[in-house]
Amino acid sequence: MRVFVTGATGFIGSATVRELLDAGHEVVGLARSDHSAAALSDAGADALRGSLEDLDSLRAGASESDGVIHTAYIHDFSRMEHAAEVDRAAIEALGEALAGSRRPLVFTTGTAMIGPGRVVTEDDHPDLDAIPHPRKFAEQTGFALARRGVRPMVVRPGASVHGEGDHGFVPVLIDIARTKGVSAYIGSGANRWPAVHRLDAARLYRLALENGSAGSVYHAVAESVPTRTIAEVIGRHLGVEVVSISPEQAAEHFDWLGRFFVLDAPASSDLTRQRLGWNPTHPTLIDDLERGHYFAAAPEPVG
Repeated sequence: MRVFVTGATGFIGSATVRELLDAGHEVVGLARSDHSAAALSDAGADALRGSLEDLDSLRAGASESDGVIHTAYIHDFSRMEHAAEVDRAAIEALGEALAGSRRPLVFTTGTAMIGPGRVVTEDDHPDLDAIPHPRKFAEQTGFALARRGVRPMVVRPGASVHGEGDHGFVPVLIDIARTKGVSAYIGSGANRWPAVHRLDAARLYRLALENGSAGSVYHAVAESVPTRTIAEVIGRHLGVEVVSISPEQAAEHFDWLGRFFVLDAPASSDLTRQRLGWNPTHPTLIDDLERGHYFAAAPEPVG
């Protein structure tokens, strides 16, 4: 297949490009810069210059493909409404180019806010009245494309997609612990974060593209990890005290990350494993932290 990938040089997207190429697919990646285009060329993929906000480039990439994997997202927590609207418009544009073809469109959301406090499954869907995050409309937008002759599917990664090169939530936790001199968790620390290694997530995107069915939800979740366990490993590696803070202190201590680190958001991938034969094989989050690469250098800022 000739596959168009957005976010193709990002943390998940670059792993997905490698997974697709190794499986014998041709890949065209969306590239915002000469640097990104060169990275795609070095990986063995073609580059299409454009961006998420350049809808013509999205339509062009999708129209010339046998299927699309949409992993790109603007992770700017100061402009969440804008990021969500750009994502919605991108999904619409990709679907417009695929209309009437029954070609696959695999897009991305997440598990974290669908049902806090209970184990979320693939059969659960966002409560549009209850969820505050503006990205909640993405699945509604994507699945509506089935009526236009598209084969839409969503992959929901866990809150932590980890591995070498991670610049997401966990490196920010480590940076906060370094700066504050303590590694904190909230309350009892029993609240759980769903996690998956980026290479396992990449394999799921490929399997969904190849074998997924229209309207399906797939969970890129290998495990759900108590936040206290994460804080304890961070504290040990940094040589700082591990402490509990109250929910009221979370915003001051963690800044924007507090609203996510306080969530109890476990998720199951049992149905994904049954339906696609997906089984995570790469290191768990704690094993990844124990390898030490997360502590080798300060992280890039997120948000």
